Order: sequence, then structure tokens, then C-alpha cells
Amino acid sequence: MKNKDVVSINYHQTGKSTSTDELGMREMQARVYQHRNSKYILVKAPPASGKSRALMFVALDKLANQGIKKVIVAVPERSIGRSFKDTNLTAQGFYEDWKVDSEYDLTLPGGDAGKVKKLIKFLSSDNSKILICTHATLRFAYEKIADDHKFDNTLIAIDEFHHVSSEDSSVLGNALKNIMHNSSAHILAMTGSYFRGDSAPILSPEDEQEFDKINYTYYEQLDGYKYLKSFGIDYKFYQGIYLDALDEALDTTKKTIIHIPSVNSGESTKDKYDEVDEIIDAIGIIINRDENTGIYTVKAKTTGKILKVADLVNEDGRDKVQEYLRTLSRPDDLDIIIALNLAKEGFDWPWAEQALTIGYRRSLTEIVQIIGRVTRDSSNKTHAQFTNMIEQPDAKNSDVQYAVNQILKAITASLLMEQVLAPEIHLKRRKHPHQKAENGADIIIGGFKEPSTPRVVSIIENDMPDLKAAVLQDDKVKEGIAVNTSAETMNKVLIPKVIMKRYPDLSNEEVDEVRQHVVADTVLRHAKVDQTQDSQGNTNQFLRMADKFINVDDLDINLIDKINPFQRAYDVMSQNIDSETLRVIERSIDAHKYDFDNDELVYLYNKAKEFVAKNNRKPDKNSKDDLEVRMAYALAKLADLKARRIQND
Repeated sequence: MKNKDVVSINYHQTGKSTSTDELGMREMQARVYQHRNSKYILVKAPPASGKSRALMFVALDKLANQGIKKVIVAVPERSIGRSFKDTNLTAQGFYEDWKVDSEYDLTLPGGDAGKVKKLIKFLSSDNSKILICTHATLRFAYEKIADDHKFDNTLIAIDEFHHVSSEDSSVLGNALKNIMHNSSAHILAMTGSYFRGDSAPILSPEDEQEFDKINYTYYEQLDGYKYLKSFGIDYKFYQGIYLDALDEALDTTKKTIIHIPSVNSGESTKDKYDEVDEIIDAIGIIINRDENTGIYTVKAKTTGKILKVADLVNEDGRDKVQEYLRTLSRPDDLDIIIALNLAKEGFDWPWAEQALTIGYRRSLTEIVQIIGRVTRDSSNKTHAQFTNMIEQPDAKNSDVQYAVNQILKAITASLLMEQVLAPEIHLKRRKHPHQKAENGADIIIGGFKEPSTPRVVSIIENDMPDLKAAVLQDDKVKEGIAVNTSAETMNKVLIPKVIMKRYPDLSNEEVDEVRQHVVADTVLRHAKVDQTQDSQGNTNQFLRMADKFINVDDLDINLIDKINPFQRAYDVMSQNIDSETLRVIERSIDAHKYDFDNDELVYLYNKAKEFVAKNNRKPDKNSKDDLEVRMAYALAKLADLKARRIQND
């Protein structure tokens, strides 16, 4: 396994994102507060940016000045409810404190039926103003109420909004839609990743346009920290059992969260308890386990240092461990956490330096949540690391298609995160030959289409990270990355199809405007800048994009369109996986391109033999001749069938 990060970003430690203004608001919170009078607000900001307190500021203003009588805060699980506990805001300059009546903190222990009754009671109460509950409690209560007007003059705040869906089967999604259309309720939605990772959008396009959107990027957050200076993402590919390769990925000198794979995944050994035992053995030798806290004391195998290790996988004693984690007050209280489904969303351990995740996770949302556990600003660290161990497909493995899919998802996820973590760039059309960029973030492009409608402007300004996530998660795009498909096919066929599917209301011209932004933004983010001086001493800048060098002053959309925007993803894969496995990947993808019946395979095989005899080469899948293309894919299908037959014999 190699130790070179796929993504490596350095930050400026400005302290801007963690300092507060005269009202006690951090940069992101102040940005949200500027929109406090909006009826529908969507806040998209990374973990640790202060979304919970941003909600408090807005909610208190709506209660005091906007005619809102009640506030309901819905969180995905009970443990996150503590983020909205009583908070002293006046000490730092705000005019009112956040106080929750304990009767209406429905994230405390208790049955669902009783909590639903309390929520219904709360809506008709004259005295109580703030209620905290889970998404599930809000869903159950909505089904009981059956009258959207009960939510009149109420602010509904939904934390981790990506859990919502616009699908008809989503009760919470339907509740949100009906409350928007049939009541005077205000809505504030918050998420660290507005991309679900599946095919269902969070809101319908029509409802989404009703929201005032506030974006705060990962780059703004991390660049504005006081202590954290750099962040890296590494994807390590292993063969066999991950436990055998763990030593190469695990650094016990770093405060680490280890997420083991789901028992249903290909990476799992199917015995999660045994996996924990072997991980602890890889860390070192157990000295004891505290009866009161459930925390292991382990002597590190590599350094001899005494480490404190928390096991969140085993159910036995987990409550004690979780209680201990809630009371952490200094870095020395804990060194390593081993978890399965816990220690992700809403979990706060600011001293964590490294997230080591085994197996591909369900979606980019989950990756963002895991990364958020280690990107808190803390005096004990200057670097944060996310490392994902992925099983490399074996050329002899009959389940190669599954393994290929896992690798492609890992690569595309890292590619998206690289763009999310880097500074924004602003693409502008070159209007005259000598036009220069007004600031360092501007890039001037000849022939570039600027947005012609407010709809396109909104997509480019607010939706680009999510649109690129959708592009990268598209099966056809992932296949194209795996085989380094042509730039023309990627840029003019595959990417527009994703845009049209995501925004069916766009005209062809609008689709192409968005397409150009997606392609140019992706290509230019991966370009490297080289400087040269001519004989007169003038400095010229060249962009190195894939294998092309382009003078910045000559940058043109037609040149950019000739570059595969995901060449870097292919390069990463080819550097980490041997050539034989890459051939298996390409053959496996090609073999599933068409559904051939046996008669057609026989026909195409015979035609291919004639083709080879006549042309002294095999059929090319990139040919402009349809028959030659089908012959090429038929040969790939036959090769794949032969390999699987040999494997099964």
C-alpha cells in the first residue's frame, strides 16, 4: 500500500471561521443571521462550523420579532439532541439565551408514543416555545395530527436535512412538502452535505427554489481555523483480508477513529467482535479494562505508549463507554475509538486527528460526516487525515464487478472531496483579447457561455458541489473513469445526461451552459500552474491540464472540452492498481455494456474473426462503425465468460 495522499490541501490558519463578532457569532453564523427574515432557509455548511448555534440565533429572532410562536427542532437521532441544550448566548453579546423546557426535550430517554403526545400537546400550549425531537417523532406526530394548519406560526428546523427525501414513500419528505404548501410555518433546514448518495432528491425542484440558500464551504471553514493547517485523503488498496494490511494504515501515535466495515459488505469477515479483537491486537497488548467506563488500557506495539481505547462495536458495556465519551475534557482522556455505525453524524471528539475507514461507505454524505469527525480545530493537531482502506479486485476473483464498483466509488468520492476542500474559482467569459482577471479567483475563458437565465445562475452559484457529486456517482461516468473514456464522450454525452436528469426543466441551451461550468470547473481545479519568462522578462503563465500545456491568455472552452475532466481519477486508479487488474476492470465493464443473446454472440464472434483476418487488428470499441463497436464488446463479453468459467471449474 502506498502512502501518498490522493488529496492534500494546505490552509492559512487565519482564525476567521472560529472568531466571533459583537453578537457572539462566528463567520458562518453571521452569514445565516443575515437571512433571518426569510421564510424558508437552507443552510449547507460542514461539520463543526456552528450550524446548531446559527439555528438558535435565527429561531430566537423569529420568536421575538417575526410573529413565530413556537420552534420545533428535529434531529436524526437522540444523541444529537445535546447540541441544542440550554446555551448562554447573552454572555457573548446576543440579546437572549437559548432555553429548552426539559418537558419538551424529547431526545431524552422515553417511549415514542409518549413523545408524540407531548409534541401534539406542545403545539396547543400557550406557554412553551421550544421543543427538541427526533425526525422519527416528528414523522409519527405529523401522521397523528392530520391538519397542516396546526403548524401555523411555527418554525420547523430540521438538522441533518439530507435524511429527508422528496419520494412519495418518505413520510418526512411529504410532511415537509405539505406543511410548506398548506400552513404559514417557517422552515430552516441544515446539512453538512446536501447530497444523499441515492437517486432521490431531497426536495422537488419547484420546492427547492422557494428556499433562501446559504452555503459555507469546507475550504472557508478549514482555512479560517487557528490550529489546523493541512488535511489529507488517502485511499489504500489491499488484497485479501483487511486485518492483514491494517498495520500499514494504522498510526497509533495519532488520535484515531477506526470504522470497521458493515457485516453485509464484502470487506467484512462477518464476525465484528473478532475484528475488534484483532484490531486491538494490532494496536498492542491489553493491560486492563476499566469496570466503570468500559475503556481499555493498551500498551502500543510500536511505541510502548499507554493508550486508552474505546470499543463502540460490542453491545456489552457500550452504554458505559458512550457515557465516558460524553464527559471527555482533555486530549489525554482517549486515544482510539473502534466503531461500526456510531461516532459519525453529530459525534464530537475535537482532538481526533485521523479517521481510518475500512470499506467503501454508502454515500458521499457518510464520507463527509466521517471526515467531519477529524476536522475540528484543536490545539493538539496541525494536520487531519482521512484514510479509506478499499479491497482491490483480484484478477481471478469471480466477484470482480462488485470490487470494481467499490473502487470507482472510492475514487470518485475522493475527486469530489478534493474540489470541495479547495478554494472556489470563478469562471468568466473573455470579452476582449487583452482582458485580465480582476482577482486571483477569476479565470477568463474564451468562448465560454455565461448564465443566460436566473435558473442557471442559481444552479451554478448554489448547486455545483451537489451537481458534481451527482455526476461522479453516475454509473456511466464511473465506467468512463475506469476506462479513461474519450473527452468528447465524457463532456458532450455523459455529463449532459446527468444534468438533464437532475434538472429536467432546463432548455438545451441552459443544459450546455451548466455543462460548460461543470467541465471547466473540474478540469481547471486539477490544472497545475507553470511560469516562464520570455526574452523581454515578461512572465507567462501556463496551465498543465492532463498532458496539455495551455497559456492562460489563450484559455478557450474548445480546448477545455478536449480534456477528460476525470483524467486525474483514472491516473490515481492506475497508480494504485496493477495493470492486470486494470485490464480486468475494463473487461468487466465492457462485458456488461450490452446484453447479447447466445445467437448474437456467435454471429459477432464469427464477424470479428473475419475482421481480424482482413484488418490484422481486433475490433476497436471506440470506432465510429457501430458493427465494429458491437464486435469489440462481444469479444469482451466472451473473454469475461471464459474467465468466470475457468474460475468456477
